[in-house]
Amino acid sequence: MRGPDRTPGPAEPAPGLGNALPGGVRGGAQGGVRGGVRGGVRGGAQGGARRGAPNADAGIGEHTDKDRDGSRKDERAREAGKGREARKDRENRPDDIETIRRRPFGSAVAQGAQMTHPGPGVMPGLEPPTAGPEGRDRPPGPGRAPGAGRPDDRDAAPGTAGDPTAAAVPPSAAGPVPSGAAGAGAPVVLGGAALQPQLDGFLDRHEGELVGFRRDLHMHPELGYGEHRTTRKIVDRLRAAGLKPQVLPRGTGLFCDIGPADGGTVALRADIDALPLQDEKEDVPYRSTVPGVAHACGHDVHTTMLLGAGLFLAQQAEAGLLPGRVRLLFQPAEEVPGGALDVMAAGGLVGVDRAFALHCDPRIEVGQLGLRTGAITAACDKVYVKVTGPGGHTARPHLTADLVYALAKIVTELPSALSRRVDPRSSLSLVWGRVSAGSVANAIPDDGVAEGTVRCLDDQAWHAAPDMMKSLLQSVASAYDVEASLEYVRGVPPTVNEATSVQMFRDAAAQVMDEEGVVPTPQSLGGEDFGWYLESVPGALARLGVRAPGSAVEYDLHRGDFDVDERCVAVGVRVLSATALTALWEGGRPGGAEALEGTALT
Repeated sequence: MRGPDRTPGPAEPAPGLGNALPGGVRGGAQGGVRGGVRGGVRGGAQGGARRGAPNADAGIGEHTDKDRDGSRKDERAREAGKGREARKDRENRPDDIETIRRRPFGSAVAQGAQMTHPGPGVMPGLEPPTAGPEGRDRPPGPGRAPGAGRPDDRDAAPGTAGDPTAAAVPPSAAGPVPSGAAGAGAPVVLGGAALQPQLDGFLDRHEGELVGFRRDLHMHPELGYGEHRTTRKIVDRLRAAGLKPQVLPRGTGLFCDIGPADGGTVALRADIDALPLQDEKEDVPYRSTVPGVAHACGHDVHTTMLLGAGLFLAQQAEAGLLPGRVRLLFQPAEEVPGGALDVMAAGGLVGVDRAFALHCDPRIEVGQLGLRTGAITAACDKVYVKVTGPGGHTARPHLTADLVYALAKIVTELPSALSRRVDPRSSLSLVWGRVSAGSVANAIPDDGVAEGTVRCLDDQAWHAAPDMMKSLLQSVASAYDVEASLEYVRGVPPTVNEATSVQMFRDAAAQVMDEEGVVPTPQSLGGEDFGWYLESVPGALARLGVRAPGSAVEYDLHRGDFDVDERCVAVGVRVLSATALTALWEGGRPGGAEALEGTALT
């Protein structure tokens, strides 16, 4: 939940902290402030008292030296008493009060985004140790979550012990991840528990398995609605972790719930289909084995990141650390498109309060997350225009309808007229990709066609586009005495990120990435059917960096040579996990403060 536009000063608590939050958080926040500024406040108070004493003395006459000595003795006695009370207070204070502090995070602080909720992974009794020999916070041991032991047998993937694909990619094979996720130093502490060490421990055990899973999917890509093997692989791994995935009615794609049903519900989505492109990579062992089909848009990475986040969140739920439900949406047929509508028809969004997704971006370096509020991708629809007339000889166009000329007018005038009917900020555009009419030079044909795409960044303009285009088409066609018909095929709506959900992404990234990890990202006129979900529930799509830092190689999506720096898998697991937990702790539902006040935090 976002705070006001200014950051609280060093000697004042966050605005509203004392009244808006439950006792556990309020006490923790007060403890954090008390611990951080105790010395400065006390010193200032004492100094002010001492400086004020002579002025007070001047009003009642001079003190004798004896009086001054007596006053100093009394003051020292009072200070000694305060010191004993302070030590007693520290000894009796709960551990979570000392660990509630959070290190400010760059732009989040500038926007007043100091989080005032307990944060992800917080449950009493599972805080990191804080009673160090010098009273400072101590991080848990490397690779181990606070208060958590080793995983049981269900935590390991079946059959991975002898899997050469998984064994060939240890977590450290690609070198250190250039983000705070794997950096040295004290963990980011939020709400009494350190999420980062918990994720570190999980990824120490599973990163190699996850990279191997991604490579297997990359080698065996499947087109939309044909993702049967991919679906089986996901189902088998989730069931091995004790979960109960539900396959969609068409047989590909699935969703799976994790955690208790008595809190909010957050959906995390990944698309699982591939593209009809030839894999042109030649120097990797995981090149596609299916001719003419490749994961050239990163959906194998999306699937693997969501699987990893699901396994981690299931571990959290089993430990009682999940304050609500997380629904994993493994969606088929994003490239068709249509898979999002199948998920929704099967009940995939029933009860969901917010939805989040990550998409690979080869323009951003691994370890970075691209965020944008508002439209991040465009609507993309297809249009088919057919024009008919009587036909005739090119020597006598006045005796017939000059169909080719009329079609040319439609092709040139419709885009400009359409753009004048909407707000220019909507970026509504009509671009033709195919125009065809006639077969010989000296005959006016009796029909012609034009095909193109309509793209738009504004939801209102997108909904109005079909009727506007039909009206404009008829007005142009009637001027040249031809008949025109329009087939308008809906593709996907614009993906419009809700501001609160984007802030949740930002707050989550502050816990698991470097300060430079969050970067602005531009709008794209490409289509993404995650927009269908955001037509129904608030949420956000973020772009995950997959380019190797310093790499001179420029990849792009939907190219046969597309590939990623595989360290992005672990980064994606961290971001998705932290975002789900952040959204659940903030109440999940729009309305923030009311939902938070009703959340049991102690």
